[in-house]
Amino acid sequence: MADHTPAPDSPAPDSPTPDTRAIVAARESGIPFIVTRHGRVTSVEEAAAARGIEPRDLLKTLVVRMPDDSHIFVLVPGDRQFSWPKLRALVGTNRLSMPDAATALAVTGYERGTITPFGSSQALPVYVDSSVVGRTVSLGGGGHGVGLTVAAEDVIALFDATVADLSD
Repeated sequence: MADHTPAPDSPAPDSPTPDTRAIVAARESGIPFIVTRHGRVTSVEEAAAARGIEPRDLLKTLVVRMPDDSHIFVLVPGDRQFSWPKLRALVGTNRLSMPDAATALAVTGYERGTITPFGSSQALPVYVDSSVVGRTVSLGGGGHGVGLTVAAEDVIALFDATVADLSD
C-alpha cells in the first residue's frame, strides 16, 4: 500500500452492515480514514490480503495488563513480533501479562480479533511501535472483518501515544 493520507470516510447510510463503535469514534475524531470490510479471517496474513495491503502495514492491537491491574494498548506491525523485554524496559516493570479473552472484552468492549483503541469502552494509554512512523496503516475496526486505514501519525496524535521500539 502506498504511504499516503487516506481520504475521509463518508457515511454509507444504505450499507448492509452497521457502523461499529470504532468507526463512529474515528469519524467523531475528525481524522481521515478509510473503512475496509471483508469476511472473517484467521491470521494477520489473511487480514492483510483481504485489505489489499502487506502484513507490515497491518497493526496488531494487543491489550497488556500492568502490575496494578490497569491495562494499555500496544500496536505493532503484523510482520513483527511484539517484544516483552522492550516493553518491560520502557514501562519499568517485569510484571506484565496478557489478560484472558473475557478481561480483554471487559476492558475494551471488543472481542479478540476486533480490538482497537478507537471506541474502546475504556481510554487506555497507547504504545505504538516506532517502525510505523510515516506510514499509512490498517488496524482493527471494532468488528470481525472490519479495518480502519489511517495515517500512523494521526493515531499517534489522537491517542497521545508513546512511540518506541516495541518489536523484533
